[in-house]
Amino acid sequence: MEYTEAERERLAKLQRIRDAGIDPYPPRAQFVNERVMAADACTLALAGNTAPIAVMGRMVGRRVMGKACFVPIEDGSGKIQLFARVGDDSLTKDSFERFTDLDVGDFVEVRGEPMITKTGEPSVKIKAWHLLSKSITPLPFAKEEKLPDGSVKRYSGMSDPELRYRQRYADLAVNPDVRKIFVTRTKIVKAIREFMDANDFLEVETPVLQPIYGGAAARPFTTHHNQLDQQLYLRISFELYLKRLLVGNFERVYEIGRDFRNEGVSFKHNPEFTQIEFYAAYWDMFKVMDFTEQMIQHVAKRVLPPEAEGKSWFRGHEVDWLRPAARMTMRDAIMGKTDLDINAYPDATSMSKAILDRRLMPAEVVKGKTRGRLIDGLMGDYVEKTLIQPTFLYDYPLDISPLAKSKVGDPATTERFEGFIGGMELCNAFSELNDPLDQEQRFLAEQAGGDDEAHPLDEDFIRSQMYGMPTAGGFGMGIDRLTMMFTNNDSIREVLLFPHLRQASA
Repeated sequence: MEYTEAERERLAKLQRIRDAGIDPYPPRAQFVNERVMAADACTLALAGNTAPIAVMGRMVGRRVMGKACFVPIEDGSGKIQLFARVGDDSLTKDSFERFTDLDVGDFVEVRGEPMITKTGEPSVKIKAWHLLSKSITPLPFAKEEKLPDGSVKRYSGMSDPELRYRQRYADLAVNPDVRKIFVTRTKIVKAIREFMDANDFLEVETPVLQPIYGGAAARPFTTHHNQLDQQLYLRISFELYLKRLLVGNFERVYEIGRDFRNEGVSFKHNPEFTQIEFYAAYWDMFKVMDFTEQMIQHVAKRVLPPEAEGKSWFRGHEVDWLRPAARMTMRDAIMGKTDLDINAYPDATSMSKAILDRRLMPAEVVKGKTRGRLIDGLMGDYVEKTLIQPTFLYDYPLDISPLAKSKVGDPATTERFEGFIGGMELCNAFSELNDPLDQEQRFLAEQAGGDDEAHPLDEDFIRSQMYGMPTAGGFGMGIDRLTMMFTNNDSIREVLLFPHLRQASA
């Protein structure tokens, strides 16, 4: 590894520390049993409590003024200032000099007394300290400017998105606002689990490596099991395994975990992503719709601050998460934006002609598409971006909904809905198809259509349904997208700790 000049200077300092008989990476913190978090230390100082405490964290600044030194450190709760001084009841000259020779980025532990400086800063007066970890590469800490109104403006020291994603560890270290995104993400998952458990759902785990992939329209990642000499796939969905559990008399099941889809990367797609899927026996699409609305509102109440009153900003719009979701058919939604009645065109040929006659889509996009794909394209081009407040669209075409039950009296339409917020799809749900013979024919029809994202025929899944699967409602939602919406981020990479990136150029 080639080192920068700054790194070489710190490496030289590292050697001096070792030459002095000090371990720059000791095996344990000595004051851990006395530790107080930075935020609590500030509270103690403001309350006038002077009983000895210990704090530990990363140095995020340093100001030496003669025989005194001020060092803010940061831990998971926030910042506290350390105050070091030579003499009286503080540090010896040698200890003070070694302390002031530390670098921003180093981790330290300190034992001392809470205090308030003359400028009113909550601090800890150091009585003893140890180095816990020597930083070799300088972190690009943000600069802060106090504004006349008392607020603080931050100038990020690490603002290039590509660098931030590649070195997320450094991004998190210097950008507190980025850390808040992932705290919010954890709160979202916790709130979803809380809601599901309170409604008698059983959390389960299904295979990540599968001999046959299915449950979504996507290309899989392929791998090989050496011992079994077997080709396996990373799952693209939990669906077919969770439905097997309905057959096995588990009535309400859910899973939160990773799925993998070998498809393009965009602002809302990553090859691996986190989903929640649930399945409930004896429910239908409309019961799932009601439950979804309640779940989203529960999450909003748990995650958003009370003063937000259930509202947050996303893509320049204020979203009211507690507002009852609008509900409309896909037919009405498309007609409202294009004046095209999709029910008047029962096949791909007539639908294509109607779209081209109205110049709603270019010919090269229309060519070769099924009726369902054409309708889905109209949705994406004309409707989706207008759905800002919580909205459920239902009655989706059968040829893009192979796992959903057909609508009574309209076999070309299914009992399927999708949820939209902020102009983006959030969730997908069905009245689940439980007729094994119909399911088998749909899989075969998909394969005959030549779609490279068609479901393979999963004979074991069909066999499971042959034993009898109860009427059920099912649901899937991307945790990443929900986090984007709650944290007002327009890129999925901002809400993934380690997003997939192209290989860095040399």
